[in-house]
Parts: sequence; structure tokens; C-alpha cells
Amino acid sequence: MRPTPPVIGFAAPSGTGKTTLMAQVIAQLRREGFRIGAIKHGHHPADPDTPGKDTHRFRQAGAKTVLFACPERWFLIQELDPGAEPDLDQQLTLFAHHDLVLVEGYKDDDHPKIAIYREGVTDPDTIKRLTNIIAIATDMPELAIGIEPPPPLLDLNDPQAVSKFICHFTGLIKKIG
Repeated sequence: MRPTPPVIGFAAPSGTGKTTLMAQVIAQLRREGFRIGAIKHGHHPADPDTPGKDTHRFRQAGAKTVLFACPERWFLIQELDPGAEPDLDQQLTLFAHHDLVLVEGYKDDDHPKIAIYREGVTDPDTIKRLTNIIAIATDMPELAIGIEPPPPLLDLNDPQAVSKFICHFTGLIKKIG
């Protein structure tokens, strides 16, 4: 089995722009020819399935796993036991055919992370508590948070530079100029 690809997380409180930056980075890396996977960890229950559709009916009937496949895509719905939080390492096994997986959330896991800092939204103490910060993407280049050693600062509004940093960090620089 092929090992899981490199993983880079985007960590910050809601409202800092991490989803926007991550979507821009995904688009940039796709333009460079990379196969990118994305995992979004939510804190509240969500249901992407539609009541009345066959897959929803199967789940309502008690199926623990439902896979829908069509010519354009497939999706997998896995019902978890009450209180069973999805494990990032288990999910990453689904991404073996990707070059890189970007993760939004799972901020307490130990994978490398880019912290997002936006003045007035991000509490600097929150970033100090995060583990394995490899860079900070910010709209304040003069930022000095007090993390030792200080990680590289990236421009929050420059997804191309963030993408290039990720490629150098992960060793995926083969296609990036």
C-alpha cells in the first residue's frame, strides 16, 4: 500500500479566512498539476445527504456505510457510534493516491500546521498553544507573537506564496518554479 501523502493543516479560529486561503491554495496547487485532497473537521453535526434520496434512505434503514458512485464522483458516508470522533489518521488512508492533503481543523493533532493570524480576530495566545506550527499566514507582516523559534511569516493575501512554501516544506517542489 502506498504511504499517505504529506499533510498540512490550516489552524485558526472561525472568521480568520482559513477556508478562503485553503481554497485558494488548493486551486493554485491544482494549476501546478498536483492531486490535492482536503479534509474539513467540523465541531457540530452535519449531514451532506438529502432526505428522500436513496443514500439517505439506506442510512435511515440502518446502513453504517453508504457509498454513492456515478460517472463524475463518488462519496462515502460512514455512520459513527455516538461519541466516536473521526480519527484523522484513519481518514488519511483514503488519500493514498494524492500528492498532498490539506486539513482544516484537527488543530490539536500533531501534523504540521500553518496558523492563520488576522488582527482583531485571532487571539495570539491561541496560536501559542498550537503544536507543530511551521508558518504563520497573516495580514500583518510586522507581527511578533513570541513563538520561539519564530516560524516563517506568510502573506495571508498571497496564496501563491503560501502554496510555494507548502511545496518546499513537503518536498513537492518538482513542478513549482
